Amino acid sequence: MAHGLLTRSARVTAKLAARARSFVTSHPTVFVARSPSPTLVTPIATARIAHAFAAPRGPIVAPRGVRTAAASAAAMKQVAFEPDTLPSVGLASSALDSWEGDLLVLAVTEDDFVTADEVTAVRSEGLQQLDAKLGGQLAEIVAWGGFDGKQGSQSRVVRYTGTGSKAKHVAMVGLGKAAKLTVATEWGVSPFQALGAAVAALAKANKAEKVAVAITTQPDPAVRGSALTQITTGSLLGGYESSRFKSKKSPTASKLTSLEVLMDLDAAAAEAAVARGVAAARGNLLTRYLVEAPPNVCTPTHLADAAAHIAAKSPDVFTLKVYEKEECEAMGMGCYLGVAEASLEPPKFIHLKYSPPGGTTSRKIAIVGKGLTFDSGGYNLKAGPGSMIELMKFDMGGAGATLGAARILGELKPSDVEIHFIIASCENMVAGAGLRPGDILTAANGKTVEVNNTDAEGRLTLADAMWFAQEKCGATSMVDIATLTGACIIALGTSVAGLFTPSDSLAASLTTASKATGEKIWRMPMEEEYWESMKSPVADMKNTGTRYGGSITAALFLKQFVKERVEWAHLDVAGPVWNEKLGLPTGFGAQLLAEWAMAQAAAPPADK
Repeated sequence: MAHGLLTRSARVTAKLAARARSFVTSHPTVFVARSPSPTLVTPIATARIAHAFAAPRGPIVAPRGVRTAAASAAAMKQVAFEPDTLPSVGLASSALDSWEGDLLVLAVTEDDFVTADEVTAVRSEGLQQLDAKLGGQLAEIVAWGGFDGKQGSQSRVVRYTGTGSKAKHVAMVGLGKAAKLTVATEWGVSPFQALGAAVAALAKANKAEKVAVAITTQPDPAVRGSALTQITTGSLLGGYESSRFKSKKSPTASKLTSLEVLMDLDAAAAEAAVARGVAAARGNLLTRYLVEAPPNVCTPTHLADAAAHIAAKSPDVFTLKVYEKEECEAMGMGCYLGVAEASLEPPKFIHLKYSPPGGTTSRKIAIVGKGLTFDSGGYNLKAGPGSMIELMKFDMGGAGATLGAARILGELKPSDVEIHFIIASCENMVAGAGLRPGDILTAANGKTVEVNNTDAEGRLTLADAMWFAQEKCGATSMVDIATLTGACIIALGTSVAGLFTPSDSLAASLTTASKATGEKIWRMPMEEEYWESMKSPVADMKNTGTRYGGSITAALFLKQFVKERVEWAHLDVAGPVWNEKLGLPTGFGAQLLAEWAMAQAAAPPADK
């Protein structure tokens, strides 16, 4: 049982502590490269060396993480949590026909063109007048074929030869149909999100530093601010390229330094809109930085450091408490610590609390992220083709999204809502003291779980984290986000997250947030009949059922740890956190969760 498992670990640690401390003292240079702070190094080093003494196998070798960090510290900027700087975005200070820069992008609609006999021409009078100022270059671009203004489409880039403007190059990007210029589509990205991404791609491909985008068909005044926000976010994310762990700077890296938008919007509204877009981009990038980092860099300690980074960025609204293993033992978190048992990396239970400016709140909500920084599968080892073990660094994608949302909200500072960001972070490894199939663990809420599969570990860590959100934080509305099941990828593919909740109102609010951000979710059934397969003859439940409906039974497992009258939803993001084609993370979930939390702040006061 969990209690016995933890007690065994405590006995081993106590018996070997003196020998471990002695080794650390007599071999100080082994640990210098791990961290510049001895106060941070010693507990980690002590635990690792204690583990080494517990099962001696010949000459003592520096543990994996220490050795790797020592070898790589000089070459890799592995402690960065987000980019130091981002390109500037704002309204253009000059008119289109006098703008000066590297690339002028015109955002046009399908209605601006007409196609007859497979020949496309400029149709709208406004665009024809603009083309006259540009020396007929738009007609030239269209005549070359292939561009008709469909959403996200990009024209050829041509060298500007017109009069008036001092732009070096000009291109067009399609917004789709004019009647559908909305900021919240029923499904997928909006025309303005696509525009921002396309502008970034054009800037990157053409090595442009100073870029302007002119929207020829202005959106409805009521949504122009949101449109500018989406253009900002899209342009800051569209040129993303991972190079932090490469020895040389990428020759294809974006050179974009500034983006100016020609839009009919007053300065104050534009400034606020851009700030929202920058915040969303920063949160998404922080999520990507965490998810893309290798597991010898993004450890539970690294996640805790990321939370500290966020708290330091917005100290007026954030407080942070990181609970160590002993503190989690005292709270009875047997499920979480059972998973962590085999790893040399110490578990870190992260609680980042957002308190709104002014201090008054009418509701408390929680976002709980799965934080497995590496998942080997445990004794049910991930093996064979398709196991994806080499990608199991992304098993903390839920934690990354949770911290990304916190980064966004720390900038936007919603009022009247207290938000708790909770991550039970650890690794799932194999070792002599590790979790075994057949073990029974006791969760913090007192329920017992028979572990029939050590590779269904995420739900075990979430169980104790969700208990903490309710019992210690008083959350009355809670969303957990996790790369929980491969079954959800089979069901929904790699672009859509599964939404599981018994609450229609919570499903509606999350769906609204999904439409606003373009991060796709789909509500899945919670078929109670399937719970029969999760029942255990020796414990309150098993941690897995049959092979059928795996994402549903996982959600039903989590439901066992939700109190009555607490609104709860589970997001299974195993598919959309990773872009398999690019081999890079997407940052999925950060904007969705932040949008949902902002809506909670604007909602009517909750019943107390």
